[in-house]
Amino acid sequence: MSVIEKPKAESALQANSAPLKESTTLSELYADGAAEGDYRLFGRVADSDRRGFLRGAGLGAMTALIGANIPYHRFMPSGLIPVALADGHMSLEGKDGLTVLNDRPINAETPPHLLDDDITPSERHFVRNNGIPPSEVNPSTWSLKIDGLVDNPMDLSIEDLKDKFKVYTKALLIECGGNGRAFFDPPAKGNQWTYGAVACSEWTGVRLKDVLKAAKIKSGAVYTAHYGADTHLSGKEGKLAISRGVPISKAMDDSILIAFAQNGSAISPLNGAPLRLVVPGWPGSCSQKWLRRIQVRDQVHDGPKMTGKAYRVPSYSVEAGEKVATKDFEIIERMPVKSLITHPRSGAKSGESLEIRGHAWSGDRKVKAVHISKDFGATWQKARLQAAANKGAWQNFKAEVEFPQSGYYEVWSRATDGAGESQPHAIDWNPKGYLNNTLFRVAVRVS
Repeated sequence: MSVIEKPKAESALQANSAPLKESTTLSELYADGAAEGDYRLFGRVADSDRRGFLRGAGLGAMTALIGANIPYHRFMPSGLIPVALADGHMSLEGKDGLTVLNDRPINAETPPHLLDDDITPSERHFVRNNGIPPSEVNPSTWSLKIDGLVDNPMDLSIEDLKDKFKVYTKALLIECGGNGRAFFDPPAKGNQWTYGAVACSEWTGVRLKDVLKAAKIKSGAVYTAHYGADTHLSGKEGKLAISRGVPISKAMDDSILIAFAQNGSAISPLNGAPLRLVVPGWPGSCSQKWLRRIQVRDQVHDGPKMTGKAYRVPSYSVEAGEKVATKDFEIIERMPVKSLITHPRSGAKSGESLEIRGHAWSGDRKVKAVHISKDFGATWQKARLQAAANKGAWQNFKAEVEFPQSGYYEVWSRATDGAGESQPHAIDWNPKGYLNNTLFRVAVRVS
Protein backbone atom coordinates (compact mmCIF):
# COMPACT_ATOMS: atom_id res chain seq x y z
CA MET A 1 0.00 0.00 0.00
CA SER A 2 1.39 3.40 -0.86
CA VAL A 3 1.77 5.86 1.98
CA ILE A 4 -0.95 8.55 1.93
CA GLU A 5 -0.84 12.00 3.46
CA LYS A 6 -3.88 12.25 5.78
CA PRO A 7 -5.22 15.66 4.70
CA LYS A 8 -5.35 14.55 1.07
CA ALA A 9 -6.55 11.05 1.81
CA GLU A 10 -9.33 12.11 4.09
CA SER A 11 -11.36 13.95 1.49
CA ALA A 12 -10.78 11.26 -1.11
CA LEU A 13 -11.73 8.44 1.19
CA GLN A 14 -14.74 10.28 2.55
CA ALA A 15 -16.06 10.71 -0.94
CA ASN A 16 -16.08 6.94 -1.49
CA SER A 17 -16.98 5.76 2.00
CA ALA A 18 -20.54 4.80 2.80
CA PRO A 19 -21.80 4.43 6.40
CA LEU A 20 -21.42 0.90 7.70
CA LYS A 21 -24.42 -1.29 8.23
CA GLU A 22 -24.69 -3.82 11.03
CA SER A 23 -24.08 -6.66 8.56
CA THR A 24 -20.97 -5.15 6.95
CA THR A 25 -18.29 -7.85 6.80
CA LEU A 26 -14.54 -7.35 7.05
CA SER A 27 -14.03 -8.55 3.49
CA GLU A 28 -16.50 -5.92 2.28
CA LEU A 29 -14.91 -3.30 4.51
CA TYR A 30 -11.41 -3.86 3.12
CA ALA A 31 -12.37 -4.67 -0.47
CA ASP A 32 -10.76 -1.43 -1.68
CA GLY A 33 -7.55 -1.77 0.30
CA ALA A 34 -6.18 -1.27 3.79
CA ALA A 35 -6.29 2.53 3.69
CA GLU A 36 -9.94 2.58 2.63
CA GLY A 37 -10.93 -0.06 5.17
CA ASP A 38 -9.07 1.64 8.00
CA TYR A 39 -10.71 4.95 7.21
CA ARG A 40 -14.20 3.46 7.05
CA LEU A 41 -13.83 1.68 10.37
CA PHE A 42 -11.54 3.91 12.44
CA GLY A 43 -10.83 7.10 10.54
CA ARG A 44 -7.20 5.91 10.42
CA VAL A 45 -4.85 6.72 7.54
CA ALA A 46 -1.11 6.03 7.43
CA ASP A 47 1.11 9.10 7.53
CA SER A 48 4.42 9.73 5.79
CA ASP A 49 6.53 8.83 8.83
CA ARG A 50 4.95 5.71 10.28
CA ARG A 51 3.00 3.32 8.15
CA GLY A 52 -0.18 2.48 10.03
CA PHE A 53 0.35 4.92 12.88
CA LEU A 54 -2.95 5.23 14.77
CA ARG A 55 -3.81 8.91 15.06
CA GLY A 56 -5.87 10.61 17.77
CA ALA A 57 -9.29 10.52 16.11
CA GLY A 58 -8.78 6.97 14.86
CA LEU A 59 -7.57 5.87 18.27
CA GLY A 60 -10.69 7.33 19.86
CA ALA A 61 -12.92 5.46 17.43
CA MET A 62 -11.10 2.15 17.87
CA THR A 63 -10.93 2.30 21.67
CA ALA A 64 -14.62 3.20 21.80
CA LEU A 65 -15.49 0.14 19.71
CA ILE A 66 -13.27 -2.17 21.74
CA GLY A 67 -14.10 -0.60 25.10
CA ALA A 68 -10.51 -0.31 26.35
CA ASN A 69 -7.29 1.59 25.77
CA ILE A 70 -4.70 0.07 23.40
CA PRO A 71 -1.27 0.54 25.05
CA TYR A 72 0.73 -0.45 21.93
CA HIS A 73 -1.50 1.23 19.35
CA ARG A 74 1.50 2.95 17.79
CA PHE A 75 2.74 -0.40 16.49
CA MET A 76 -0.52 -1.46 14.80
CA PRO A 77 -0.06 -1.79 11.02
CA SER A 78 -2.66 -0.57 8.55
CA GLY A 79 -5.26 -3.17 7.77
CA LEU A 80 -4.92 -4.99 11.10
CA ILE A 81 -8.29 -5.51 12.75
CA PRO A 82 -8.33 -6.20 16.50
CA VAL A 83 -9.36 -9.79 17.23
CA ALA A 84 -12.13 -8.36 19.42
CA LEU A 85 -13.79 -7.08 16.24
CA ALA A 86 -12.79 -9.90 13.90
CA ASP A 87 -16.13 -11.72 13.86
CA GLY A 88 -16.95 -9.89 10.64
CA HIS A 89 -19.74 -7.71 12.01
CA MET A 90 -19.93 -4.28 13.53
CA SER A 91 -20.65 -4.47 17.23
CA LEU A 92 -20.07 -2.26 20.23
CA GLU A 93 -18.20 -3.45 23.29
CA GLY A 94 -20.43 -3.22 26.36
CA LYS A 95 -23.61 -2.87 24.32
CA ASP A 96 -26.15 -5.68 24.04
CA GLY A 97 -28.03 -6.17 20.78
CA LEU A 98 -27.90 -2.59 19.53
CA THR A 99 -28.27 -1.89 15.80
CA VAL A 100 -25.29 0.08 14.50
CA LEU A 101 -26.44 2.83 12.14
CA ASN A 102 -23.12 4.51 11.53
CA ASP A 103 -19.49 4.07 12.54
CA ARG A 104 -18.14 7.57 11.97
CA PRO A 105 -19.42 8.93 14.24
CA ILE A 106 -20.58 5.89 16.19
CA ASN A 107 -24.39 5.73 16.39
CA ALA A 108 -26.49 2.77 17.45
CA GLU A 109 -30.12 2.26 18.46
CA THR A 110 -31.86 -0.27 20.68
CA PRO A 111 -34.63 -2.49 19.24
CA PRO A 112 -37.87 -1.77 21.15
CA HIS A 113 -38.15 -5.26 22.64
CA LEU A 114 -34.78 -4.73 24.37
CA LEU A 115 -36.16 -1.63 26.13
CA ASP A 116 -38.69 -3.58 28.20
CA ASP A 117 -36.97 -2.84 31.54
CA ASP A 118 -38.38 -0.07 33.70
CA ILE A 119 -34.81 1.25 33.99
CA THR A 120 -32.71 0.88 30.85
CA PRO A 121 -29.54 -1.14 31.53
CA SER A 122 -26.35 0.64 30.52
CA GLU A 123 -25.59 -2.02 27.93
CA ARG A 124 -28.88 -1.25 26.18
CA HIS A 125 -28.70 2.53 26.25
CA PHE A 126 -28.55 3.89 22.71
CA VAL A 127 -25.44 5.67 21.41
CA ARG A 128 -25.58 9.06 19.68
CA ASN A 129 -22.21 10.61 18.86
CA ASN A 130 -21.40 13.65 16.78
CA GLY A 131 -17.62 13.34 16.86
CA ILE A 132 -14.86 11.01 18.00
CA PRO A 133 -14.95 10.07 21.71
CA PRO A 134 -11.89 10.98 23.78
CA SER A 135 -9.38 8.19 24.30
CA GLU A 136 -8.56 9.22 27.88
CA VAL A 137 -11.45 9.42 30.36
CA ASN A 138 -9.81 9.20 33.78
CA PRO A 139 -12.31 10.27 36.48
CA SER A 140 -9.53 11.16 38.93
CA THR A 141 -8.02 13.79 36.63
CA TRP A 142 -11.20 15.02 34.94
CA SER A 143 -12.22 18.63 35.52
CA LEU A 144 -15.23 20.79 34.73
CA LYS A 145 -14.93 24.54 34.16
CA ILE A 146 -17.84 26.87 34.96
CA ASP A 147 -17.27 30.32 33.51
CA GLY A 148 -18.73 33.11 31.41
CA LEU A 149 -21.28 35.48 32.88
CA VAL A 150 -20.68 34.44 36.51
CA ASP A 151 -19.14 36.16 39.55
CA ASN A 152 -17.51 32.98 40.83
CA PRO A 153 -15.92 30.96 38.00
CA MET A 154 -14.91 27.47 39.09
CA ASP A 155 -12.77 24.52 38.09
CA LEU A 156 -14.27 21.41 39.65
CA SER A 157 -13.03 17.85 39.82
CA ILE A 158 -15.52 15.02 40.04
CA GLU A 159 -14.60 14.69 43.72
CA ASP A 160 -15.34 18.40 44.16
CA LEU A 161 -18.80 17.87 42.71
CA LYS A 162 -19.41 15.02 45.15
CA ASP A 163 -18.07 16.92 48.16
CA LYS A 164 -19.47 20.41 47.56
CA PHE A 165 -22.96 19.63 46.27
CA LYS A 166 -25.82 17.34 47.20
CA VAL A 167 -25.77 14.16 45.13
CA TYR A 168 -28.99 12.87 43.54
CA THR A 169 -29.96 9.67 41.75
CA LYS A 170 -32.81 9.99 39.28
CA ALA A 171 -34.36 7.95 36.48
CA LEU A 172 -34.05 10.29 33.51
CA LEU A 173 -35.09 9.86 29.91
CA ILE A 174 -32.84 10.84 27.02
CA GLU A 175 -34.18 10.80 23.45
CA CYS A 176 -32.50 11.88 20.24
CA GLY A 177 -34.40 14.63 18.43
CA GLY A 178 -34.20 12.52 15.25
CA ASN A 179 -35.75 9.39 16.76
CA GLY A 180 -38.22 8.13 14.12
CA ARG A 181 -36.45 9.85 11.21
CA ALA A 182 -36.45 6.64 9.15
CA PHE A 183 -40.20 6.94 8.58
CA PHE A 184 -40.26 10.34 6.86
CA ASP A 185 -41.25 10.41 3.18
CA PRO A 186 -39.48 11.89 1.31
CA PRO A 187 -36.48 10.79 3.38
CA ALA A 188 -34.74 13.28 5.65
CA LYS A 189 -30.97 13.37 5.87
CA GLY A 190 -29.25 12.05 8.96
CA ASN A 191 -29.03 8.82 10.92
CA GLN A 192 -32.07 6.73 10.04
CA TRP A 193 -33.29 6.09 13.56
CA THR A 194 -36.41 3.96 13.80
CA TYR A 195 -37.67 3.76 17.42
CA GLY A 196 -34.65 2.98 19.56
CA ALA A 197 -32.88 6.32 20.09
CA VAL A 198 -34.42 6.58 23.56
CA ALA A 199 -33.56 5.26 27.02
CA CYS A 200 -34.30 5.85 30.69
CA SER A 201 -31.37 4.90 32.90
CA GLU A 202 -30.74 5.89 36.51
CA TRP A 203 -28.23 8.72 36.63
CA THR A 204 -26.29 9.88 39.68
CA GLY A 205 -24.81 13.35 39.93
CA VAL A 206 -25.40 16.90 41.11
CA ARG A 207 -28.03 19.34 39.92
CA LEU A 208 -26.94 21.80 37.28
CA LYS A 209 -28.91 24.51 39.06
CA ASP A 210 -26.92 24.04 42.26
CA VAL A 211 -23.61 24.40 40.44
CA LEU A 212 -24.80 27.48 38.56
CA LYS A 213 -26.04 29.06 41.79
CA ALA A 214 -22.64 28.46 43.37
CA ALA A 215 -21.05 30.16 40.36
CA LYS A 216 -23.32 33.20 40.99
CA ILE A 217 -24.87 33.92 37.61
CA LYS A 218 -24.79 37.60 36.69
CA SER A 219 -27.80 39.57 35.54
CA GLY A 220 -28.21 39.48 31.79
CA ALA A 221 -27.54 35.74 31.54
CA VAL A 222 -29.57 34.17 28.74
CA TYR A 223 -28.23 30.75 27.84
CA THR A 224 -25.79 28.04 28.83
CA ALA A 225 -23.16 26.71 26.45
CA HIS A 226 -21.91 23.14 26.87
CA TYR A 227 -18.54 21.81 25.73
CA GLY A 228 -17.29 18.21 25.63
CA ALA A 229 -13.97 16.46 25.09
CA ASP A 230 -14.97 14.67 21.90
CA THR A 231 -13.19 15.81 18.73
CA HIS A 232 -14.46 16.76 15.30
CA LEU A 233 -14.55 14.04 12.64
CA SER A 234 -12.05 16.01 10.57
CA GLY A 235 -9.44 15.69 13.31
CA LYS A 236 -8.80 19.41 13.08
CA GLU A 237 -7.50 20.62 16.43
CA GLY A 238 -9.84 23.00 18.21
CA LYS A 239 -12.79 22.28 15.93
CA LEU A 240 -15.85 21.22 17.95
CA ALA A 241 -18.12 18.34 17.00
CA ILE A 242 -21.10 19.76 18.87
CA SER A 243 -21.71 22.45 21.49
CA ARG A 244 -25.29 23.15 22.46
CA GLY A 245 -26.99 24.76 25.45
CA VAL A 246 -30.32 25.61 27.06
CA PRO A 247 -32.04 28.79 28.25
CA ILE A 248 -31.13 29.77 31.81
CA SER A 249 -34.75 29.15 32.88
CA LYS A 250 -34.43 25.55 31.71
CA ALA A 251 -30.97 25.14 33.25
CA MET A 252 -32.53 25.82 36.67
CA ASP A 253 -34.87 22.79 36.33
CA ASP A 254 -34.51 20.42 39.30
CA SER A 255 -34.30 17.35 37.05
CA ILE A 256 -31.13 18.30 35.11
CA LEU A 257 -28.04 16.53 36.40
CA ILE A 258 -24.30 16.76 35.87
CA ALA A 259 -23.91 12.99 36.08
CA PHE A 260 -20.90 10.86 36.99
CA ALA A 261 -22.62 7.47 37.36
CA GLN A 262 -25.13 5.42 35.37
CA ASN A 263 -27.20 2.68 36.98
CA GLY A 264 -24.97 2.65 40.05
CA SER A 265 -21.72 2.21 38.14
CA ALA A 266 -19.38 4.23 35.97
CA ILE A 267 -21.01 5.77 32.91
CA SER A 268 -20.57 3.71 29.76
CA PRO A 269 -17.65 5.15 27.72
CA LEU A 270 -19.93 5.45 24.69
CA ASN A 271 -22.49 7.33 26.79
CA GLY A 272 -20.14 10.08 27.98
CA ALA A 273 -17.87 8.77 30.75
CA PRO A 274 -16.74 10.07 33.10
CA LEU A 275 -19.00 13.16 33.21
CA ARG A 276 -22.03 14.28 31.22
CA LEU A 277 -25.13 16.40 31.35
CA VAL A 278 -28.56 14.77 31.45
CA VAL A 279 -31.34 17.13 30.31
CA PRO A 280 -34.53 15.04 30.26
CA GLY A 281 -37.47 16.01 28.09
CA TRP A 282 -35.43 18.04 25.59
CA PRO A 283 -33.45 16.70 22.61
CA GLY A 284 -30.59 14.46 23.68
CA SER A 285 -28.16 16.82 21.99
CA CYS A 286 -28.58 19.16 24.98
CA SER A 287 -27.14 16.44 27.23
CA GLN A 288 -23.47 17.06 26.44
CA LYS A 289 -21.24 14.03 26.83
CA TRP A 290 -17.62 13.99 28.08
CA LEU A 291 -18.50 17.32 29.71
CA ARG A 292 -15.56 19.71 30.19
CA ARG A 293 -17.06 23.19 30.38
CA ILE A 294 -20.31 25.05 30.98
CA GLN A 295 -20.27 28.68 29.94
CA VAL A 296 -23.00 31.17 30.86
CA ARG A 297 -23.74 33.54 27.97
CA ASP A 298 -25.69 36.75 27.39
CA GLN A 299 -27.16 35.44 24.14
CA VAL A 300 -28.60 32.26 22.66
CA HIS A 301 -25.61 29.97 22.25
CA ASP A 302 -24.27 29.76 18.69
CA GLY A 303 -22.00 26.74 18.93
CA PRO A 304 -21.88 23.86 16.41
CA LYS A 305 -25.34 22.24 15.96
CA MET A 306 -27.06 25.28 17.50
CA THR A 307 -27.44 27.36 14.34
CA GLY A 308 -28.71 26.84 10.80
CA LYS A 309 -31.12 23.91 10.58
CA ALA A 310 -29.55 21.62 13.18
CA TYR A 311 -32.05 20.56 15.87
CA ARG A 312 -34.56 23.01 14.45
CA VAL A 313 -37.91 22.68 12.71
CA PRO A 314 -39.84 25.09 10.48
CA SER A 315 -41.92 27.61 12.41
CA TYR A 316 -44.91 26.76 10.19
CA SER A 317 -46.29 23.68 8.44
CA VAL A 318 -44.60 22.79 5.15
CA GLU A 319 -45.36 20.45 2.27
CA ALA A 320 -43.37 17.23 2.07
CA GLY A 321 -40.11 17.98 0.29
CA GLU A 322 -40.60 21.76 0.45
CA LYS A 323 -37.46 23.88 0.79
CA VAL A 324 -37.51 26.15 3.83
CA ALA A 325 -35.35 29.22 4.37
CA THR A 326 -32.93 28.91 7.29
CA LYS A 327 -34.42 32.01 8.94
CA ASP A 328 -37.76 30.19 9.23
CA PHE A 329 -36.43 27.45 11.52
CA GLU A 330 -36.82 27.53 15.31
CA ILE A 331 -34.89 25.67 17.99
CA ILE A 332 -36.44 22.45 19.30
CA GLU A 333 -37.08 22.60 23.02
CA ARG A 334 -39.43 20.08 24.67
CA MET A 335 -39.90 16.72 22.99
CA PRO A 336 -43.46 15.64 22.02
CA VAL A 337 -45.73 13.06 23.64
CA LYS A 338 -44.82 9.52 22.68
CA SER A 339 -45.28 5.83 23.51
CA LEU A 340 -43.30 2.67 22.82
CA ILE A 341 -44.54 -0.92 22.99
CA THR A 342 -41.70 -3.09 24.29
CA HIS A 343 -43.65 -6.36 24.61
CA PRO A 344 -44.44 -8.18 22.46
CA ARG A 345 -41.82 -7.85 19.78
CA SER A 346 -43.36 -6.91 16.44
CA GLY A 347 -44.19 -10.06 14.49
CA ALA A 348 -44.91 -12.09 17.62
CA LYS A 349 -47.29 -15.05 17.61
CA SER A 350 -50.05 -15.15 20.19
CA GLY A 351 -52.99 -17.05 21.51
CA GLU A 352 -56.36 -15.44 22.14
CA SER A 353 -54.98 -12.95 24.71
CA LEU A 354 -51.73 -11.08 25.09
CA GLU A 355 -50.16 -8.73 27.64
CA ILE A 356 -48.96 -5.47 26.15
CA ARG A 357 -46.17 -3.55 27.92
CA GLY A 358 -44.37 -0.33 27.18
CA HIS A 359 -43.39 3.19 28.16
CA ALA A 360 -44.77 6.68 27.52
CA TRP A 361 -43.33 10.19 27.96
CA SER A 362 -43.91 13.80 26.96
CA GLY A 363 -41.07 16.28 27.29
CA ASP A 364 -41.52 18.27 30.52
CA ARG A 365 -45.09 17.06 31.05
CA LYS A 366 -46.74 14.05 32.64
CA VAL A 367 -48.57 11.49 30.52
CA LYS A 368 -52.16 11.19 31.72
CA ALA A 369 -53.34 8.22 29.61
CA VAL A 370 -52.26 5.52 27.18
CA HIS A 371 -54.78 3.76 24.96
CA ILE A 372 -54.38 0.54 22.99
CA SER A 373 -56.15 -0.49 19.78
CA LYS A 374 -56.24 -3.89 18.08
CA ASP A 375 -58.56 -2.90 15.22
CA PHE A 376 -56.57 -0.20 13.39
CA GLY A 377 -57.90 2.56 15.61
CA ALA A 378 -61.62 1.80 15.31
CA THR A 379 -61.84 1.28 19.08
CA TRP A 380 -59.47 1.93 21.97
CA GLN A 381 -59.01 0.44 25.44
CA LYS A 382 -57.30 2.25 28.30
CA ALA A 383 -54.00 0.81 29.51
CA ARG A 384 -52.91 0.73 33.15
CA LEU A 385 -50.47 3.62 33.46
CA GLN A 386 -47.95 3.97 36.28
CA ALA A 387 -46.66 7.23 37.69
CA ALA A 388 -43.14 8.21 36.73
CA ALA A 389 -40.37 7.22 39.14
CA ASN A 390 -39.55 10.93 39.32
CA LYS A 391 -39.84 14.00 37.12
CA GLY A 392 -37.94 13.38 33.89
CA ALA A 393 -38.56 9.60 33.77
CA TRP A 394 -40.83 7.71 31.41
CA GLN A 395 -44.06 6.08 32.63
CA ASN A 396 -44.71 2.37 32.24
CA PHE A 397 -48.00 0.95 30.96
CA LYS A 398 -49.65 -2.46 30.61
CA ALA A 399 -52.79 -3.77 28.97
CA GLU A 400 -54.37 -7.18 28.35
CA VAL A 401 -55.61 -7.49 24.78
CA GLU A 402 -58.01 -10.23 23.67
CA PHE A 403 -58.31 -11.29 20.05
CA PRO A 404 -61.66 -12.61 18.73
CA GLN A 405 -60.21 -15.01 16.14
CA SER A 406 -57.01 -16.09 14.45
CA GLY A 407 -55.31 -13.87 11.90
CA TYR A 408 -53.09 -10.82 11.50
CA TYR A 409 -53.47 -7.93 13.92
CA GLU A 410 -51.74 -4.67 14.59
CA VAL A 411 -51.61 -3.43 18.17
CA TRP A 412 -51.33 0.35 18.35
CA SER A 413 -50.48 2.56 21.32
CA ARG A 414 -51.41 6.22 21.75
CA ALA A 415 -50.26 8.42 24.63
CA THR A 416 -51.98 11.61 25.77
CA ASP A 417 -50.26 14.13 28.04
CA GLY A 418 -51.50 16.50 30.72
CA ALA A 419 -52.00 19.32 28.20
CA GLY A 420 -54.33 17.11 26.14
CA GLU A 421 -51.86 16.49 23.31
CA SER A 422 -52.00 12.99 21.83
CA GLN A 423 -49.89 11.05 19.39
CA PRO A 424 -51.16 11.61 15.84
CA HIS A 425 -51.66 9.13 13.01
CA ALA A 426 -49.25 11.24 10.96
CA ILE A 427 -47.16 14.34 11.57
CA ASP A 428 -46.11 17.23 9.41
CA TRP A 429 -42.96 16.52 7.39
CA ASN A 430 -39.87 18.58 8.21
CA PRO A 431 -36.55 18.76 6.33
CA LYS A 432 -34.38 17.30 9.10
CA GLY A 433 -36.73 14.52 10.17
CA TYR A 434 -37.19 15.57 13.79
CA LEU A 435 -39.93 14.94 16.38
CA ASN A 436 -41.69 11.97 14.81
CA ASN A 437 -44.24 10.94 17.45
CA THR A 438 -46.78 9.03 15.38
CA LEU A 439 -48.73 6.13 16.91
CA PHE A 440 -46.60 3.11 17.77
CA ARG A 441 -47.53 -0.17 16.09
CA VAL A 442 -46.55 -3.83 16.42
CA ALA A 443 -47.69 -6.77 14.30
CA VAL A 444 -49.22 -9.82 16.02
CA ARG A 445 -50.22 -13.13 14.40
CA VAL A 446 -52.91 -14.99 16.34
CA SER A 447 -53.42 -18.71 15.90
